[in-house]
This record gives sequence, C-alpha cells and structure tokens, in this order.
Amino acid sequence: MRNIWIITKREFSSFFATPVAYVFIAIFLMLSSIFTFFIGNLFERGQADLLPFFNFHPWLYLFLVPAIAMRTWAEERKSGSIELLMTLPVSVGEAVMGKFLAAWGVLALALALTFPLWLTVSYLGAPDNGIIIAAYIGSWLMAGAFLAISMCMSAMTKNQVVAFILAIVVCFLFVVSGSGIVLDAFQHWAGNAVIDTVASFSFLTHFESMAKGVLALNDVGYFLITMGIWLYASLVIIEQKKAD
Repeated sequence: MRNIWIITKREFSSFFATPVAYVFIAIFLMLSSIFTFFIGNLFERGQADLLPFFNFHPWLYLFLVPAIAMRTWAEERKSGSIELLMTLPVSVGEAVMGKFLAAWGVLALALALTFPLWLTVSYLGAPDNGIIIAAYIGSWLMAGAFLAISMCMSAMTKNQVVAFILAIVVCFLFVVSGSGIVLDAFQHWAGNAVIDTVASFSFLTHFESMAKGVLALNDVGYFLITMGIWLYASLVIIEQKKAD
C-alpha cells in the first residue's frame, strides 16, 4: 500500500506539473456548463435537479478521459522511463494501481469543481441533495471505468495518439451497446438472452438509474468489475511488454 500511495502522489503531481490537468479540468467545466444550461435546457425544464448535467457525462468522458489517460503508459514506454520504473522496488500491479488512482483523483477533482452548478440549482429551487450526491458517486465510478479502459489502451502502444483513438473506439462500444439502434440490429436474428447480454455491457444502461440518484448494487458492481478487469489487462500487457 505504501508503494501505491507514493506512486499515486508522484503521478498526481505530474499531472499538474504540465498543463494537462489544467486544460482537462477547464474543458470539462466549460463543456459541462454548456451542455447543462444550453443543450440540456436547465432553466426551461422548470425542475430543480441536475439530470441534464449528468445525462451528458458518458459523452464527455468518451473523449476527455482518453485524452488524460493516453500518456499514462504510452509516454513511459516512448521515453524509456518505464525501464527505470521497473527497476525500482515496485511491482507492476502497484504501478498500475498508483497511476490509476492518480488519474481517478484528477477526475474526482474535476467533478468536485462543478459545485457551482449544484449551488445554482439549490438557489433556483429545492433539489434532493441525496439524489445529487448519489449521481456524483455514480458518475465518478463510470469515469473510473472509462479510465481503466483508456489506460489499458495506453499500455498497448508507445504512440499517445494511437492510444487515444483506440480508447475512444473501445469506450464508444461500451457506451452504445445498450442503445436502441444497436439493440434493434440484434432483434432480427438474436434472442432476448443475447439482446439482454449486449445491453448489460452498456455504460448508459448502468448509469441511467445512477443519474437519477439510484445506486443499485448491480450497477456499482458492474463499474467496479469493469475497472478491475481492464486494470488486470493492463498489468498483463505491461508484463508482456517488459519481457520483450
């Protein structure tokens, strides 16, 4: 645990040693405001909640999370610093977890800085704060799933652009697998069991109830398991690359 904490602090600081974290947070806050007030029609809805804000999170994360995660391993491999990292008394698993927790911490900070939106809704009406807190937790868990996938793609290549594109493609598949268009394509030849299975992989399917403040165990478990699987895949890939 001590090594994980050390790596987490080192990586978290490195995000702010360059403009990466600042640019990410600024873009996230700007797009969140635009989607909430203008596209989500917060004022026109006449309801004191943040549902328009949370409904756009899967699409924000689809592009922004791969952008912040693409450098985590690709840059290490390109610069050769991964060789130095592997000579330290740190296991690959500890390095993977440390890097993940650092980036997840940046995402948590970006979410926390959207509190003016919460204050705005509270000023305009009397929202259910318990629902909003639950939605924030759900959004953070979903962001972690996006991040784990994106870090795995970063571990596969030395090129950050390639890692970014691969992460978007894979994350996009997880987002849209439960959409009506995709499920309609399966209805003509697949049974209900197949359709339900495809829909169960969708981030949208599991986040929909979370955005409304319902933290169901199966939804929370889905995102935690997704994180675990993709982080383990990152560990396996890095071990193989190290052997090469």
